[in-house]
Amino acid sequence: MIEGKVYRVAGPVVVAEEMKNAKMFDVALIGEMNLMGEIIGLKGERATIQVYEETGGVGIGDKVISAGHPLSVELAPGLLGAIYDGIQRPLDVLKSKVGDFIARGVTAPAIDRTKQWDFVPTAKVGDTVTGGDILGVVNETQIFQHKIMVPPGVAGKIIDITGGKAKVEDTIASIETPAGRKDLQMLQRWPVRVGRPFAEKMQPTIPMLTGQRVLDTFFPVAKGGTACVPGPFGSGKTVIQHQLSKWADTDVIIFVGCGERGNEIAAVLMEFPELKDPKTGRPLMERTILVANTSNMPFAAREASIYTGITMAEYYRDMGYNVALQADSTSRWAEALREISGRLEEMPGEEGYPAYLTSRLASFYERAGSVKVIGSEDRTGSLTLIGAVSPPGGDFSEPVTQGTLRTTKVFWALDAPLAYKRHFPAIHWLNSYSLYLDDVKEWWEKNVGWNWKLTRDSAMALLQKEAELEEIVRLVGVDALGDKDRFLLECTRSIREDFLYQNAYHDVDTYCSASKQYHMLRTIMDFHELGKKALEEGRGLNQILSLPCRREIVKLRFVEEARFEDVVKALGESMQHQFDNMGVV
Repeated sequence: MIEGKVYRVAGPVVVAEEMKNAKMFDVALIGEMNLMGEIIGLKGERATIQVYEETGGVGIGDKVISAGHPLSVELAPGLLGAIYDGIQRPLDVLKSKVGDFIARGVTAPAIDRTKQWDFVPTAKVGDTVTGGDILGVVNETQIFQHKIMVPPGVAGKIIDITGGKAKVEDTIASIETPAGRKDLQMLQRWPVRVGRPFAEKMQPTIPMLTGQRVLDTFFPVAKGGTACVPGPFGSGKTVIQHQLSKWADTDVIIFVGCGERGNEIAAVLMEFPELKDPKTGRPLMERTILVANTSNMPFAAREASIYTGITMAEYYRDMGYNVALQADSTSRWAEALREISGRLEEMPGEEGYPAYLTSRLASFYERAGSVKVIGSEDRTGSLTLIGAVSPPGGDFSEPVTQGTLRTTKVFWALDAPLAYKRHFPAIHWLNSYSLYLDDVKEWWEKNVGWNWKLTRDSAMALLQKEAELEEIVRLVGVDALGDKDRFLLECTRSIREDFLYQNAYHDVDTYCSASKQYHMLRTIMDFHELGKKALEEGRGLNQILSLPCRREIVKLRFVEEARFEDVVKALGESMQHQFDNMGVV
C-alpha cells in the first residue's frame, strides 16, 4: 500500500505526490472520507487520479492511499436482480445505510456476504481443471442457473470439493497447482478495463430476435454483434430499450443507464421490477442487472459505468449464455470523457472531445462477440452490445455518432418526424442498415422461410421507389401518377402501416415471432405481385383496392401467435381466389 498526499485538486481530478511505485488504473482513496478514485496518469512521483465522488472539502496535503489493485467488479451469485451505480455499489444497500441521497465515502460490498447459496458440484475430486471449467452450479434465481467457474489463469487437480450451503467467500473447492494448494470460492474479481479472455471469436450467424418487425426483418443484429441506436430527444430510444430488454431472446440482460436524466432512470427502476418475463412468467429482473448512473451523479463514475456493465456481461457470457448489454447513452459517457480530458489539460479534438474518443469507443464495442469460451469444455457464449446515442439536435454527423458507426455493424436511425407522426418504432427504413444480413440469411431461410432475403429486399426496393415517387407527388400531385405507381404507393403504405408500425403497448402486437414476421411481409408482397399482374391484365385500380383481402391484411398484426398460421394460410387462399374471380373492367 502506497500513501501520498494531495498536491492539486481540479474538480473530479486530483493530483497526488509522493506516489512512487503506484500503478496505472489502481484504485486510490482520497482524504479522510476515503473518496474512491482511479489512477489515470503517472509522471515521476505524481499520480493523476480520477475521483468517482464529489471532491468538495478535499485540500492540499490530504492523504492519498493507493489500494494496490485496479478498479474491479465482484462476480458471484447475487448479481442478477441487483441495481448498482457506476462503480458497482449496490444502491438498495446504500439507501438502507444513508437514505435516499448517497453520502460521500459510503460504500458497500457489491455481493451479499451473508447470504447462503446451495452449491451443487458437477466436478469431482481427481479431475484436472483449468480456467473457465465449471466446478458446480447454483440456482441464482428461480429461472436462472449460475455456473461456478475456475478463475482464468488457474489450473490444477481437484483435491477437495464440497457441496451444500455456502457463502460467496467460503471455500468450495481446493486444487493442487504447481505453486501449491489453492482454495477456490464462488466470488471472483476482475478489472473492468481488461476484457475477460476467450478461446476463439467466431463470426456471428444467429440473429438476436427482438420481436420488433423493423429490427428483425429489415435490420437484424446477430447474437454477438454490435448495434447503434442514435436519435434526438423524444424519438423513442428508451421505449426501444425496454422492448429489447423484455423480448430479446437472450439469457441475461444488462442495462446501463449512463448519464441519462434522473426521471428516465427512475422510470426504468420502477418499471423493470414489474415487468414479466414472457418466456417464463417470472419477473424480468430475475435475469437482469441494472447499472444506474444519472446525470446528477458524479460524472467521473459515468465514465466507468459502461466498463462495469460489460465486465459483468462477459462473466455470464463465459458460462455459455447469450447476453445483451444496452448502454443508454454513450453520448453521456463521451461527455464525461470530454470533461475529464479538459481537467487533464489535454489537447481537444473535434467539438472538444479528446482525440482518443473513437479508439475508446472501438475498444468498448470490440468486447462484444460470439466466442468459444476458455476451459476444457466445448462451450460457446455471446455478448451483444447495443449502444444508444443522443446526438445534439439529432445531428448524426457529430463525433460520438460517427465514431460509433465506424465500429458497430447495425445502424438503427431514429427519426424525429416519424416519432411526431406516432410511428413506432420510429426507425427510418431508408437511413438505417445492417451488415449482418448475409450472416443471418442462412438461419432465416433454414428456420423460417426459404426466400426470406428475397422478400425483405423486394420490400426495401418498393420503399425506396416510394421515396422517389413522393418527390413527384409533392410537385404535381398524386393524380399525375399512373395506376401502376399509385398501386405501388398503396402497397408501400401497407408495408409501413401494417408491418413496420408496431404498438408496444398492445398485448398481441408488442411482440411478433420470426415466423409471423415473415408470413406477414410475404402476404403483403403477394398482394403486390397479384395486383401488379391484375393491372397488366386490365383490371381497375379501385377494383383491386376494394378487395376484402386488403382489409384482412391490416388485421394480421393483431392475430394471436397460436392461430396465426391458420389465419394467414386461409388469407393466402382467399386472396388468390379473389384475384382469380375479378372481372376485367
